[in-house]
Amino acid sequence: MEAINYLLSFAFDALLMLLVLRVWLQLVRADFYNPFSQFIVKVTNPVVIPLRRVIPGFGGIDVPTVLLAFVVASLKFILIPLINGADINIISALYLGLIYLIKQTGILLFMLMLVMALMSWVVQGYNPTQAIFQQLTEPFLKPIKRIVPSIGGLDLSVLIAFLLLNVINIFLSGSVPGWAML
Repeated sequence: MEAINYLLSFAFDALLMLLVLRVWLQLVRADFYNPFSQFIVKVTNPVVIPLRRVIPGFGGIDVPTVLLAFVVASLKFILIPLINGADINIISALYLGLIYLIKQTGILLFMLMLVMALMSWVVQGYNPTQAIFQQLTEPFLKPIKRIVPSIGGLDLSVLIAFLLLNVINIFLSGSVPGWAML
């Protein structure tokens, strides 16, 4: 049963990350023709396009994809306990889904910055994946770069962003019920 739980959890998490990336790519107006962007769009289109026919976007935000990400996050806390024979409280599953969606977005930001930092050491020249990661993380790193300039050619903004994300995570663990358990 643990293997089934693991596989289901992985499937929910992977779909959630893809949906969050799709919304994020649209919010930062990332290069649509980048191979990474094309991958995200093509993989998520089968679940997003039918919703777009029913639910319109609002103010430049892809509401159907955001709603679908919330549903996927909430379904994780409904289906996995249901399969394991536990009692289900829909309200708490929706609450945990919202908290999980927010937390996974922060984890995704952390992972993107980490991969981007590692790629900067290894990749020489232009790389389309590195370019899209830079577009995704720039809105978060730009304010830090304004305050803390590069020191001797070394950009410390990613390190400071890591520290800030961890401080936010610690703060939310103590103030938001359920945050620490996710």
